[in-house]
Amino acid sequence: MTSNPQPFPSNADPLTDPDWWRQAAVYQVYPRSFSDSNGDGLGDLQGVTAKVPYLSALGVDAVWLSPFYPSALADGGYDVDDYRDVDPRLGTLAHFDDMAAALHGAGIKLIVDIVPNHSSNRHAWFREALDSPRGSAARERYIFRDGTGPDGAQPPSDWQSVFGGSAWEQVPDGQWYLHLFAPEQPDFNWDNRAVKDEFLATLRFWSDRGVDGFRIDVAHALAKDLSEPLPSSALLAAEGDGTDGAHAFWDRNEVHDIYTEWRALFNEYTPPRTAVAEAWVHASRRGRYASPEGLGQAFNFDLLQADFDAARFRTVITDNLVQAAETGASSTWVLSNHDVVRHATRYGLPATPADSAKGQDGKAWVLAGGPEEQLDRAAGLRRARAATLLMLALPGSAYLYQGEELGLHEVAAIPDADRQDPAFFRNAGVEKGRDGCRVPLPWTPEEPSFGFGTGAPHLPQPEWFGPAAVSLQDADTDSTLNFYRRALELRGKRQGAEELAWVPSAASVLHFTRPGGWQSITNFGTAAVALPAGTVLHTSAPLEGGLLPPDTTVWLG
Repeated sequence: MTSNPQPFPSNADPLTDPDWWRQAAVYQVYPRSFSDSNGDGLGDLQGVTAKVPYLSALGVDAVWLSPFYPSALADGGYDVDDYRDVDPRLGTLAHFDDMAAALHGAGIKLIVDIVPNHSSNRHAWFREALDSPRGSAARERYIFRDGTGPDGAQPPSDWQSVFGGSAWEQVPDGQWYLHLFAPEQPDFNWDNRAVKDEFLATLRFWSDRGVDGFRIDVAHALAKDLSEPLPSSALLAAEGDGTDGAHAFWDRNEVHDIYTEWRALFNEYTPPRTAVAEAWVHASRRGRYASPEGLGQAFNFDLLQADFDAARFRTVITDNLVQAAETGASSTWVLSNHDVVRHATRYGLPATPADSAKGQDGKAWVLAGGPEEQLDRAAGLRRARAATLLMLALPGSAYLYQGEELGLHEVAAIPDADRQDPAFFRNAGVEKGRDGCRVPLPWTPEEPSFGFGTGAPHLPQPEWFGPAAVSLQDADTDSTLNFYRRALELRGKRQGAEELAWVPSAASVLHFTRPGGWQSITNFGTAAVALPAGTVLHTSAPLEGGLLPPDTTVWLG
């Protein structure tokens, strides 16, 4: 499926270049589901270290490591007990250091998740808050309020959590604390100087340990206005489209004062530590998170929310490149991650109405999936490969989620008793939740856990994982794994200038050129189209008599 592959030029050392992140290929590792080194059913840091040769052969520039901190796993590790330690089920700080050294030895940068909006309810600070009286310094680190009603038995407001149910939880002395997510995730009070200083110390702790960058969870929620009286949910919904920075707890303007402090710390290091914001905000508001004075980069999830459609893809690409140019950042391209239905499955399901089920913070949308019986697996994978090859041709950084390089689909058939996502339980099973994209990876076709480990995995794997195993795909030159390897090799460490030029084409075709004389052409239509002259570098599916078939991308040199 390739002809005369030639890597694009690399002109900088990826471990010392301050701009390494601008066009990096970043691979997300969800550690509990990546590789289990001790057979306890949970992936661990030693498992990641053992797979560094695999990551190096894949050709990624960086690994983003999802939370590995001590946690009760009320929300997949995003309920953090201690921000400066490793969950003992996943390893130790020494194991972390070994992993970082192995990645750096392979020329791969390390990005870690930071969860600053909330801790777990087992965090030492929160336990101290529960043991302390109302109005105490310990409680001021979180958001405690008296209840409403004659006896304070009603929550302070009718706000709902992202995972369903009230956003307030009552404690034994009658007060309530705010949790925008699960009850086990109490929100910090970011007006409190102690909270700000604690996170600066945490960022320094990991930066001193060799971490190259940070992915900031729910970056748009830290600053809150909890002035009395608290507005109702109806009033919040009626106040506008969220572009004025005045929402009570989403995307407030003063959140950027926090990140200005963080940027000053990041810039003390050589090269400066990078950061990328997970900020589900209006497109017009995204740039402030990505500014050089702030975090420097922000996820755009626009492709992730788009159906496989030429016009929609072109609009998303054009708009985000304009935004990147305005902020001086580079764009971030994402098709799958740990919060969403895998794109091989999304593209194999019937198209969804625009913005259907998309909530205020964006995360409500990603829990939608579609019935398994409506899934066209072959079409979904074919479109996923085409979309991936298009994405990897774009200027900016590309984020890949573990398992997409194997062409994995969402695992829909998980017994209720085995599910872990709080969204599933808080919504009485109406939402399937995110467990289906977090099932442990298949490394070999053998049982009991397809090479993930020697014990039963923490989420059950379907039988169809076997044929998708790494060892089988490694030996198949036409496998999705080798398709990704070739694409990443061609993409190279750098792609030259961060620009593209659109080439006029049919409405169902996206054709653009990149500096250096290479082209990307994607056929979103239902009939094969003619190709211009050029050397075929890579295709997402075989060409048909020199024509580009439907649901296929080709790179020409």
